Amino acid sequence: MKKKLIVKGMSCMHCVSAVKNGLADFGEIEDVQVDLAAEKVEIILKEELSDEKIRLSIEDQGYEVVEIEDEN
Repeated sequence: MKKKLIVKGMSCMHCVSAVKNGLADFGEIEDVQVDLAAEKVEIILKEELSDEKIRLSIEDQGYEVVEIEDEN
């Protein structure tokens, strides 16, 4: 399963690291890719993880999650 997110406020590699580190504790996540220019985060899941947990984890790092879209 894959989720695509629109995340506002990311501007540098430190932001990429913060987002990835914020999601690192979730064993359900297999991979995280961040595209700064497009303000997109792509998450590949091994198993289901709620959008709310993902949103809170990224927002705790100081970024705004605008949209979460499931892509199967």
